[in-house]
Amino acid sequence: MTRTALVVRGGWDGHHPVEATELFLPFLRESGFDVTIEDDPQVYADADRMAATDLVLQSVTMSQASNEAVRGLRDAVAAGTGLAGWHGGIADSFRASSDYLQLVGGQFATHPSKHPDEVHGDQSDNYLDYTVELTDLGRTHEIMAGIDDFRLTTEQYWVLHDDLIDVLATTTHPVQPYHPWHRPIVSPAVWTREWGQGRVFVSTPGHSLDVLQDPNVRTIIERGLLWAAR
Repeated sequence: MTRTALVVRGGWDGHHPVEATELFLPFLRESGFDVTIEDDPQVYADADRMAATDLVLQSVTMSQASNEAVRGLRDAVAAGTGLAGWHGGIADSFRASSDYLQLVGGQFATHPSKHPDEVHGDQSDNYLDYTVELTDLGRTHEIMAGIDDFRLTTEQYWVLHDDLIDVLATTTHPVQPYHPWHRPIVSPAVWTREWGQGRVFVSTPGHSLDVLQDPNVRTIIERGLLWAAR
């Protein structure tokens, strides 16, 4: 049976929403999805369209969504439509909507920078070498099967989150003398969430195309898409 996947992409161009989502379209089609693409989250307000959608792959950083669109997305997920994405495309979307933030369960707060002496004024200022560490739950979850802790050099997301997420992997922000916090901060790096009859999947790694093509990251996202889908 063919399932339907709706790719919604746009927002800040720095996350390459078109090129990034294109990386996963062949996988979705090979996995039996009929894929359609939209560049405006207002599609979420179309109740009939959303009821017929088994998976939403969202890559919309910042931007805005109408109250009707957010309500449509929440209703669709509660009724069984899956929602999945990575990095700012899902964890830093629609900052002004508390209803959206509650649906996803985690919101980007910052990505700490390098030592001030190593800052050059471009995106690489925030590329840190860090470890993605599986949780006990992650080590038993189908999304993470066969994956062990791994290292990345990219943005390390600091995430504000609630306790309804099921955290499959974390990352720890160390104490540095040039930052104002006083103890290490653990942030979720990969999580799932059950919402009504639906499922939500988030990977915070995914800032750039090379990160999305890292074998661990790509495998986690592909499995997360399938896990979230109705």
